[in-house]
Amino acid sequence: MPTPGSGRGFIWLGLVLSSVCVALGCETQANSTTDALNILLIIVDDLRPSLGCYGDKLVRSPNIDQLASHSLLFQNAFAQQAVCAPSRVSFLTGRRPDTTRLYDFNSYWRVHAGNFSTIPQYFKENGYVTMSVGKVFHPGITSNHTDDSPYSWSFPPYHPSSEKYENTKTCRGPDGELHANLLCPVDVVDVPEGTLPDKQSTEQAIQLLEKMKTSASPFFLAVGYHKPHIPFRYPKEFQKLYPLENITLAPDSEVPDGLPPVAYNPWMDIRQREDVQALNISVPYGPIPVEFQRKIRQSYFASVSYLDTQVGRLLSALDDLQLANSTIVAFTSDHGWALGEHGEWAKYSNFDVATHVPLMFYVPGRTASLPEAGEKLFPYLDPFDSASELMEPGRQSMDLVELVSLFPTLAGLAGLQVPPRCPVPSFHVELCREGKNLLKHFRFCDLEEDPYLPGNPRELIAYSQYPRPADFPQWNSDKPSLKDIKIMGYSIRTIDYRYTVWVGFNPDEFLANFSDIHAGELYFVDSDPLQDHNMYNDSQGGDLFQLLMP
Repeated sequence: MPTPGSGRGFIWLGLVLSSVCVALGCETQANSTTDALNILLIIVDDLRPSLGCYGDKLVRSPNIDQLASHSLLFQNAFAQQAVCAPSRVSFLTGRRPDTTRLYDFNSYWRVHAGNFSTIPQYFKENGYVTMSVGKVFHPGITSNHTDDSPYSWSFPPYHPSSEKYENTKTCRGPDGELHANLLCPVDVVDVPEGTLPDKQSTEQAIQLLEKMKTSASPFFLAVGYHKPHIPFRYPKEFQKLYPLENITLAPDSEVPDGLPPVAYNPWMDIRQREDVQALNISVPYGPIPVEFQRKIRQSYFASVSYLDTQVGRLLSALDDLQLANSTIVAFTSDHGWALGEHGEWAKYSNFDVATHVPLMFYVPGRTASLPEAGEKLFPYLDPFDSASELMEPGRQSMDLVELVSLFPTLAGLAGLQVPPRCPVPSFHVELCREGKNLLKHFRFCDLEEDPYLPGNPRELIAYSQYPRPADFPQWNSDKPSLKDIKIMGYSIRTIDYRYTVWVGFNPDEFLANFSDIHAGELYFVDSDPLQDHNMYNDSQGGDLFQLLMP
């Protein structure tokens, strides 16, 4: 594979964790497949932390909350770019977008940047049977039209057959006709094939678990769920959980006065849906009519509860097959999704609502006691059961963490050697990682302190970035192709603030010019948690950003 030259906007923080004891009693787990823990990695599309376990009192997510009650939950986890393909390639390779050189949907990192190993590839090379169900890698050229096979997977990845109907005219409108709508509650028996993609993915994943129960090899099973990605196509009964009269608007549904135009995403994909087109909303700022805003939020929450049932059935099967005591479960999302905050919808920005994601790890015997014979850790919970009580998360960490930490953390939890920290540049290095290892949060014994690990919570930083084609919102602002990127917004999130600078970017050389500042944003989290009051022009602007660069 070619290894292009370097050119990076950030000199990234990183760390090396040289050794770790991953078993109780200070016994070093052997790097063998005889006693290795399995991995179940659940990746959700467009899921912000609108879950009971993250404090959302409206959303009914009892099965994910139950997983959280047996897990270590990270309250402040952030994606590195708030759009599907770049985020997934980033955390599945453990490299940031400036290293994968994927900011759009139009290239395969092994050809375009470097022959970087992936999480499943690493497990496969260490004796695991690796399997993919649903949307794990983003389909298309960004994963070589093969979901990165054969590098990452032992078998061809599974995609549900009903996936092809997601964006077709299967939504029954008020006129009785079928439309390609944003809001698409359906009667499942009436849709093509009489099923939905996430239902099929759950069924396939359970079948694979059944097969792997008797396997002599450990498994790595990645399950990617589509919902709550648009269109909001879900079983219509889930609407009943969220009566419109109970749905509030975003607390900051107006475009902030101090928001630089370059920072705004005009949610063009939503505008392309037939029911939204019928509203004749002005471009780029809208707004969407208030009643339709409520319906969008209602359908998003209903999609989350539908997703929760699929997660619940999958985890219940893990219990039934007596695999819960030998399987690590990691649960996360590729990025968040704005539900009217700042007058924005969808992802495509550096705001917390677009970059903040759920992240939790269940580790048998570590985050929860091993289940007794006959005991179920994950009995299926019906979100329609009003008697079910909200479960508190098990252990929680308030530290800021990043999705690029998924690779080293899963490797360490499984007892594999943690890939080394990447040099700068690292295009020529196949196996390394740019994310921190999160194993210290699991209280393993004999943990060697990492020299790069800050001891002060105020020194913890999460990075994200987003490209733009112009200083003002236009038709391709949300998803510019590489050749059209003229500006890159680099964002720093700390416990105290979110700080973003929008700088000139050369897509031919992959170079950011921090002397060419187009705009900036500075929000103080304590006094402005919704990030509505931009203080950039009241600060030292770009000079402060340079001081904060690692």
